[in-house]
Amino acid sequence: MFDIVEMKLADGLRPRRFYNSLPPISKAYGTACLLTTTAFQLGLLNIFYIALLHEYVFKYFQVWRLFTNFFFLGKFSINFGIRLLMIARYGVQLEKGPFERRTADFLWMMIFGALSLLVLSAIPIFRTPFLGVSLVFMLLYVWSREFPNAQINIYGLVTLKAFYLPWAMLALDVIFGSALIPDLLGIIAGHLYYFLTVLHPLATGKIFLKTPMWVYPYIVFITRLELQHNLSSPCMRFLGFPVIEIYICMYCRNRNKLVARYRIGAPSRPSSRSAAPADRPTGVAFSGRSYRLSG
Repeated sequence: MFDIVEMKLADGLRPRRFYNSLPPISKAYGTACLLTTTAFQLGLLNIFYIALLHEYVFKYFQVWRLFTNFFFLGKFSINFGIRLLMIARYGVQLEKGPFERRTADFLWMMIFGALSLLVLSAIPIFRTPFLGVSLVFMLLYVWSREFPNAQINIYGLVTLKAFYLPWAMLALDVIFGSALIPDLLGIIAGHLYYFLTVLHPLATGKIFLKTPMWVYPYIVFITRLELQHNLSSPCMRFLGFPVIEIYICMYCRNRNKLVARYRIGAPSRPSSRSAAPADRPTGVAFSGRSYRLSG
């Protein structure tokens, strides 16, 4: 009997462990998108007040629309589930892979993508009230450039390399009747970021797009929230220790690890990613890069 109870408790903890194992930026953005759609479905939120409507932004100074429109991926549907899974897979793989211990750079990529999308959406033919799908598609595009030769199976029908995945998803959205503009905006923003941070520096040796210093304090704030969340768990409260004392102790003990993980105050240096294997077959459409020039 006790074994059955323990198994049920373990099964109940698995989603929580999975959620807690997610990297901070992808977890925060995915959670915000899920909560926004949930509030809309429950009738607690009128999406008119979070949509990107330029006349309301400039005429009535409703500047919050510049931010809130990124958190709505549509109502509960198959398309919403696919977009959320894109964050959980491609965003997480980026943050745990090429952007490992470079959380500030990943956050800057998201900010730069959002700013690029806002500028593009000011063009009349690209105007769309919500840019959340475009931001997710940007993550997909950058992931496809970081892992160009990964094999992707689409609905169990077609297997193709990850390099072509954004265009395949764009074609599927057109076939299923979804809007073309959000996906296209995401591809444009993703290519702009990848060109400025990878292709152009590799060709010229000059880095134009660097992570600003003002991004790093936000990473410190996110780190503290994560520590407080972990230390205020029922297990920690059961032990009877003051949470604040444990937090201070662990922070002092692991401050070097935090610096190493989030690059807080760390000097810019090339990533230590290993070079691409020498036996990679030739003739591929895109072979990726052997290292990233970090700024």
